[in-house]
Amino acid sequence: MSENQQAIIRTGGRQFRVSTGSVLRVEKLPVEAGATIDFEVLLVGQGDAVKIGKPLVSGAKVEAKVVSHGRGPKLIVYKFRKRTNYRKKQGHRQAYTEVKITSITG
Repeated sequence: MSENQQAIIRTGGRQFRVSTGSVLRVEKLPVEAGATIDFEVLLVGQGDAVKIGKPLVSGAKVEAKVVSHGRGPKLIVYKFRKRTNYRKKQGHRQAYTEVKITSITG
């Protein structure tokens, strides 16, 4: 396993490009802080040695440690219709899980 090995993982309906040691925020996952989790691997490689999955790479594994859970900044959703006295103001904070990639194999 080399330090510059990279992978593309899929979680929460999105794809992320990761390498060992990278920290990222993903959609909230139902695991405790401090636990380890495996992700679906779509692509793994280093330099010219790249494996592309159809859709997943068999035998590849990306492990991550859950650092913390949290909520993002407040976003304001404001709906307005003219001449009908309709106004609606609503706030939203998206929940996330912060993970640190510990190992990439495959």
